[in-house]
Amino acid sequence: MKRRHFLSSSLAAVAVGSAVGIPLIAKAAPGAAKGKIPLKEGDVVLFQGDSITDAGRNRKTQGEANNGPALGRGYPTIIAGGLLTGHRDLGLKIYNRGISGHKVPDLDARWQTDTLDLKPAVLSILVGVNDIWHKLNGKYDGTPEVYRDGFAALLKKTREALPEVTLVICEPFVLRCGAVSDKWFPEFDVRKAFAKEVAMGTGAIWVPFQEAFDDAVSAGTSPDFWAADGVHPTIAGHSLMAKTWRDAVGI
Repeated sequence: MKRRHFLSSSLAAVAVGSAVGIPLIAKAAPGAAKGKIPLKEGDVVLFQGDSITDAGRNRKTQGEANNGPALGRGYPTIIAGGLLTGHRDLGLKIYNRGISGHKVPDLDARWQTDTLDLKPAVLSILVGVNDIWHKLNGKYDGTPEVYRDGFAALLKKTREALPEVTLVICEPFVLRCGAVSDKWFPEFDVRKAFAKEVAMGTGAIWVPFQEAFDDAVSAGTSPDFWAADGVHPTIAGHSLMAKTWRDAVGI
């Protein structure tokens, strides 16, 4: 990422964020819980989101816990392998219900069947890229505020139905290459800040994916090494996501 682009986007995001009255928190915000989750025997771990989470999973076998094809080819599979190895005596049940192209309203429409009915002990959600990408392509008109309010309502519904669930909210991210251009900013930064605001408001664990990718690029790796089109991670990108997730969640 070029320094002038980074600085201009960051400053613009602060200006827009201030205008709508949201806190832009850089690192280690209060409430960004870390540490081991007390997993119990038979606990369900569920990954939800869009194509980044979907990662080509096989929907025909999605009802089978710990099924390789059903978990897809991305970060959920890498995390699942580590969890099943590290907690082999617990009989964990791990599912992936991400669906390519989905936005917050799409998740809400299928939430009962694809989330609440599974009764997850740990629920990881990554959503937000399509909410802006589809808007830029003229296929959606949702504002950042619509994203924030819809996401907050979804998490409120989840807390009410599953009061003991550990919520893990993943930071939406993009890299400056491929489909991602200057027109994504500063609005994408505002949406990321809203995602963090919603996460903190529900006491969720925050997974700083954008921060991890920014650090990797700053260290000298080109953005397309991590996500060729700026949105969908490569194998290396998914691996970095899995490490970042496990570091943040602590399991």
